Amino acid sequence: MIPYGRQDIRQEDIDAVTAVLRSDFLTQGPQVPLFEAAVARAAGAAHAVAVNSATSALHIACLALGLGPGDRLWTSPITFVASANVGLLCGAEVDFVDIDPETFNLCPRALATKLARAKAEGRLPKVLIPVHMGGQSCDMAAIGALARDYGVKVIEDASHAIGASYLGRPVGDCRFSDITVFSFHPVKIVTTAEGGAATTQDADLARRMERLRSHGITRDPAQMEWASDGPWYYQQIDLGLNYRMTELQAALGLAQMQRLADYVDRRNALADRYDAELARMPLALPGRMEGARSSFHLYVIRVAADRRRAVFDSLRTQGLGVNVHYIPVHTQPHYRRLGFRPGQFPASEAYYAGAISIPLYAGLTDAMQDQVIDALRRSLA
Repeated sequence: MIPYGRQDIRQEDIDAVTAVLRSDFLTQGPQVPLFEAAVARAAGAAHAVAVNSATSALHIACLALGLGPGDRLWTSPITFVASANVGLLCGAEVDFVDIDPETFNLCPRALATKLARAKAEGRLPKVLIPVHMGGQSCDMAAIGALARDYGVKVIEDASHAIGASYLGRPVGDCRFSDITVFSFHPVKIVTTAEGGAATTQDADLARRMERLRSHGITRDPAQMEWASDGPWYYQQIDLGLNYRMTELQAALGLAQMQRLADYVDRRNALADRYDAELARMPLALPGRMEGARSSFHLYVIRVAADRRRAVFDSLRTQGLGVNVHYIPVHTQPHYRRLGFRPGQFPASEAYYAGAISIPLYAGLTDAMQDQVIDALRRSLA
């Protein structure tokens, strides 16, 4: 079986993790700050806050921005459910903005229309979460300008996009947003097994997220509300959570970050080869936005909706671990119970009807990619 995605674990990764196991710290030691520094450098951000998953990073990002009951969060329907769920977990209402059918990302034109209507109705969102689907940045200049005009905070869900760039600078530098979130799940560009991080240029937001990931507690006298009793002392400033990343995860991630550029280069080379080899087949290739370089976490093809199941089953039978990313969030049972229904976001639903994620990861060899291409040719014949 050739999976759609797979981690790349090398001896240096194993050595980094075993060194931690022999050390004095399995948690709250030196590896997490080192990993955070590596993520911040790669993203061009002043601060990075590492946590145990990208979902946790999204959650504390929303909390740090003050999202709560009576507020609204908007995101894309084409994403993993976490991008929307974090709004509900904060007690906010959730709504969606349809996608651009070429890039699969939140559509700035649809956003402009929806914001104008929401302003007239007095129902503007507090937080917007655009999702960099498959590793390609959204049109953040356009989205950021709209957010500024309407007073909306922006969290970039870049779970797929560490190592990607937009307008010549790395995704994660928060030029057009308040916070950016990355994922380090095993099928992502680099892995910490499970893990995530939030980057920001705002020192106050970084401090808030650092407290929120660790029970809302600080040991920093400068953040305390009255004088410390001594070196053992801490204060709970906020109602926080236990979202800390372990030293083992951080050590693995730090080793992996040394290969980030190589991983992204290889994924782009594979994507270019798919573009060339699949161009004459009866399918649609992923769209590419000018000024953006994807990290290509996913390579999503689209086939005719009435053939998707047959093509999917044929590829699985031929030993390809293809998948579908994603089922539109608003069609899930929980969201239907909140009042959403099929037909509300037609571009997202049309995308889903024909989408198949085919294998793409740094360890995919040219010979394995040839197998994928030949299997597709047979499945579409």
